[in-house]
Amino acid sequence: MREFHAGLPDYAPTPLAELPALAEELGVGRVFVKDESTRLGLPAFKALGASWAIHRALSQRASDGPVRLVTATDGNHGRAVARMARLLGHRAHVLVPEGVHPAAVAAITAEGAEVTPVAGTYDDAVRQAADASREPGSMLVQDTAWPGYEQIPGWIVEGYSTLFAEVDAQLYAAGVGSPGLVSVPVGVGSLAQAAVTHYRSRAAGAATALMAVEPDSAACALASLTRREPVTVATGTTIMAGLNCGALSSLAWPYLRDGLDAAVAVTDADSAGAARDLAAFGVSSGPCGAATLAGVRAALTGGGTDRRRAALAVGRATTVVLLSTEGAAANPHGLDSGE
Repeated sequence: MREFHAGLPDYAPTPLAELPALAEELGVGRVFVKDESTRLGLPAFKALGASWAIHRALSQRASDGPVRLVTATDGNHGRAVARMARLLGHRAHVLVPEGVHPAAVAAITAEGAEVTPVAGTYDDAVRQAADASREPGSMLVQDTAWPGYEQIPGWIVEGYSTLFAEVDAQLYAAGVGSPGLVSVPVGVGSLAQAAVTHYRSRAAGAATALMAVEPDSAACALASLTRREPVTVATGTTIMAGLNCGALSSLAWPYLRDGLDAAVAVTDADSAGAARDLAAFGVSSGPCGAATLAGVRAALTGGGTDRRRAALAVGRATTVVLLSTEGAAANPHGLDSGE
C-alpha cells in the first residue's frame, strides 16, 4: 500500500510533531502528534483508504469505462472519493447528512462531485448511498461495512496501514521503538481497526496500549465495548462531524472488541479546546483530530488518574502518539465561532 501511495500526486509522509509541553502536562516521557492536515493534497487522512480501495475495485472491473463512485460522508471521506474520481476521470456522487459544515460540503462540490443533502443522520445517508449505488454504472465506495458489503471497506482499512508504517519509521528516526499509548479517533471504527491490525500483529516487543476516542453524543464504540456486543446509539449534533456515527462497521467491531485497551467519550468543548492548544503548538487540527488529545487528557489526568494510568501501563517514561486525523481546514465547525 505504501508503494502505491508513494506513486500518487502530492504524496509525502505527513509530519510527526513532538510536543514536549504536552509530555510535561500529561506526565509522560514524550508526546508525538501525527499531523494529517496535508495528506495527499487534502486536509485529512481519508485519502489513504479511498485511493487504495478505488484502485483495487476499479482493477477488478471487466470494463475500463467511466463509473460513478457513490458514497455517504461526514466530510473528509466524501472529498477523498471525489478527488480520486476527478483524478481518474470518473464521476462522484456524495450524500451528506445534516450537521456537516458548509465549508466541507463546498470542498466536495469543488472536486466536481454531485452532492445530495440528506435530511437525517450519517447512518441515514449511508443507507441512501447504498440505494443510489444500485443504479447502472455506479459503485459504492463506503468506509463502513455491514453483512454483504465488506470487501471495499476492507480495502479502505488496508489503505490506512501507510499511516502507521510512517509513524513506525518516524518514531525510529526519533529514537523510539513501539509507543506505549496510541490515541485513535473513532467514528465507524475503520481507522481503529487498522491501528489494532498494525499494533497487535507484532510478534515481540513491548505492547502498545490503544485507546479509542469519540464524541459523547455519538459514543457507539464505548457503548458496544461496555455491552460486549455491537450497539447502535442515537446521535446528536457535534462539532466532531466526522465522528458523528451511530454504529460501528461490522468489520471493525471484532477488532475493537478484542484489541482496544480503553475507550473515552469527550465533549465538544474539550475537543475544541484541544484543537486550540494544538494550534498554539503549530499543529493544525480540526475537532475530530484534536479529540485524541482531549481523550488522553481525560484518561491521564483528573480523578482516578492512578487507576487509569496503571491499567494502560502509562508512566513517566511512556511515549504517547496522538493521531490528528484532520486539519482545521477540513472541518472548521466550532472553531471559527470560538465554541
